Amino acid sequence: MSIAVRNLVKRYGDTPAIDDITFDVKTGEILGFLGPNGAGKTTTMKIITCYMPPSSGSVEVDGLDIAERSLEVRRKIGYLPEMNPLYFDMNVLDYLEYSAQLHALRGGAVQQRMKEMVHVCGLEDVRHKDIGELSKGYRQRVGLAQAMIHDPEVLILDEPTSGLDPNQIVEIRNLIKQLGRAKTVVLSTHILSEVQATCDRVLIIHEGKIVADGTPAQLQQDFQGADTITLELRAPGVDTLRDVAPKLRAIAYVSGVSLLDGADATCRFEIHAEKGNDVREGLFRIAVSEGWIVLEMHRRVTTLEEVFHKLTTG
Repeated sequence: MSIAVRNLVKRYGDTPAIDDITFDVKTGEILGFLGPNGAGKTTTMKIITCYMPPSSGSVEVDGLDIAERSLEVRRKIGYLPEMNPLYFDMNVLDYLEYSAQLHALRGGAVQQRMKEMVHVCGLEDVRHKDIGELSKGYRQRVGLAQAMIHDPEVLILDEPTSGLDPNQIVEIRNLIKQLGRAKTVVLSTHILSEVQATCDRVLIIHEGKIVADGTPAQLQQDFQGADTITLELRAPGVDTLRDVAPKLRAIAYVSGVSLLDGADATCRFEIHAEKGNDVREGLFRIAVSEGWIVLEMHRRVTTLEEVFHKLTTG
């Protein structure tokens, strides 16, 4: 079940919320949709789910145009908005039954799907409680259950872990990863560590335009600067600056060596290497040949947070 977005534009008056964006989401892919507040994430999701029309451009879900075949598209999509729309005075089972009937499920199919969603979303202990009595975490689970009650092929999740505690975030993350094995998932969140742990691919939008598209590892590699390695050694009887530092500088692709601290034959260096060259093997080999003891070797890697910051500021 693929999604194809082509030259999508949404304007509010003269202000573009989305400015000519194009991307695809493949079948069975979990796409992390990132951007600062006001970047156009929620607007894009609302258009994909047929909640609002675009100013121009097109969206197809499984080959169905959202403008021409809106009802068919909606049947294929499960949507969890950022503001989870729940009826607090209904209990969990009544709400799920109501949601199932809205999606035209009838008879035994309603009870079967309710039973499955209660199990999949971990709602057994609260299934008879009113939604208004539930914690934020359980309310999010109920929201996910309603989004999946009709067994959609596409899930659009806008900030599904918003307001959850760390344990609840892990639970929802694992649920989304499990769902992603069988469904196409578009996930919007501000928690970048969740994207790294959950998503197959990341799309970053800023001021209505796509500024990056790739796997988390690809984006980190693309924005990785010169390699920086912290090396801690124990070199008894050796003058740190006179004997150790020059030998480290002589390693191929090492561009700089700085002493961070040293005492009692133990020293820590910060080593800079040319971009794209991993010098850790060379560092290890020189340590072995010189009889130095390696206590620590840590390679600094550009984080997804740093990539996001570079692309969405300035």
